[in-house]
Amino acid sequence: MQSQRLKIYNGQVITPYKIIKQAAVLIEDGKIVAIREGNPDFPDAEEIDAGGNYISPGFIDLHIHGGGGHDFMDNTIEAFLGIAETHARYGTTAMCPTTLTSEKEDLLETLRIYEQADKLNVKGAQFIGMHLEGPYFALSQRGAQDPRYIRDPDPSEYKEILASTNVIKRWSAAPELKGAIEFGRYLKSNGVLAAVAHTDAIYEEVLEAFENGYTLATHFYSSMSGVTRRECFRYAGVVESGYLIDEMDVEIIADGVHLPAPLLKLIFKIKGAGRTALITDAMRGAGMPPGDSILGSLKNGLKVIIEDGVAKLPDKSSFAGSVATADRLVRNMVQMAGVSLEDAVRMISKTPARIMGLESRKGALVAGKDADLVIFDKDINIRHTIVNGKVVYSRP
Repeated sequence: MQSQRLKIYNGQVITPYKIIKQAAVLIEDGKIVAIREGNPDFPDAEEIDAGGNYISPGFIDLHIHGGGGHDFMDNTIEAFLGIAETHARYGTTAMCPTTLTSEKEDLLETLRIYEQADKLNVKGAQFIGMHLEGPYFALSQRGAQDPRYIRDPDPSEYKEILASTNVIKRWSAAPELKGAIEFGRYLKSNGVLAAVAHTDAIYEEVLEAFENGYTLATHFYSSMSGVTRRECFRYAGVVESGYLIDEMDVEIIADGVHLPAPLLKLIFKIKGAGRTALITDAMRGAGMPPGDSILGSLKNGLKVIIEDGVAKLPDKSSFAGSVATADRLVRNMVQMAGVSLEDAVRMISKTPARIMGLESRKGALVAGKDADLVIFDKDINIRHTIVNGKVVYSRP
C-alpha cells in the first residue's frame, strides 16, 4: 500500500513555547514526520496551503457533554458521532465524552454506546475515554445535576461499573463524602483519574483527597466551595486548595460567562498554562441557536434555557452547562485574559494531553506524535481540522 502523505505549508506553526513563521508540517500515515521552515519537497503528498494562518496542535476537550442538538446521554450512536463532528468544526480533535448524574442502568448503557460509536468515529473529534461526572456529589453543590440521583460512593456500584468496561478514564466526585477517599484510591489503582467536583470540601479534606488520587479540579470555581465559616472560624475551600496545592491541575470553562476576565487572569497568574486546561463543558446547545434545550438525556434530562451565550436553569438560579466551543475558549484567553497565543493553545493541547496521560502521542506538533492539527486565522476562526492525518473539516 502507498503511504498517505500530507504537507501543510505557508503557515505559522505553534509549538508549546514559540511560533515558527513560514513553516511546514509533514505528515505520513497519521503521524507527524517533521516540522520544517520554508516549503520543503515532500513527494507524492497531498498539499494544504495554510495561507499564512496559524498551524496549531489540535484542541483536546477533557469535559464535554454534547453539541449540535445531541447529548452523550441520549445513548445513541448518532448522538456520539454528531457531537464529535460538531466540535471538530471548532478545532476539537480529541474529547472525553462526559456523563451527568443518572441511574446506574443509563450510565452502563452510555458506556456500551461509547464502545460502539468509537469504532465508527472517522469524521469527527477522536474519543479518548469516558468522563463520569457524578453521581457522588454534595447535594449542596449540585448545580444543574439532578438531585434524584446524587448519592455517596457505593463500592459495589462503582466496582461493577469499572469492571464493565475499560473506557472510563476519569471520574469526578466530592471528596468529603463518606467513602470518597477509598473511592479515589480505587480509581487510581485502576488507572482512572479522580477529580474534585460539586463539593463543599475544606482545604484539609482536599489535601487528603489529593494525596489519594484526586489531582484535578473539575470546572474550577463552578459548584465548589470557597472560603466558608463554621461557627466563628474561617476555612479555606476547594478554590483556595486548588491554588495552594501547586501540583493540582485545574480545568476552566473559559467561555467568558462562567468565569469573567478577572478570574481568568487570576487563575492563569497563579496556576499558569502548565496546570490549567481549557474545557467547554458544552451541552447539546453548543453550535445551536438560543432558546429552549435539555441538559442530559432526552428521556429524563432537565429543561434549560440558552441565552447570553450560556445555558441556564429555567428559574435562572444557576448556570446549567456551557454552550462554548473550543475556538471560543482560546479566543477568550487571548482577548479577555491577555494570555499569549502560545500559552492559550498550550492550555487546550499540551496540558490536557499530559493530564490524561497522552503526552507521548498528543498535544504538541512534534515529530512522531499523532497528526492532530488545526489551522486558524488571527481571530481563531477555524479553517481546517485534521485528526490522525485526515482532514475532517474544511471551512467552506
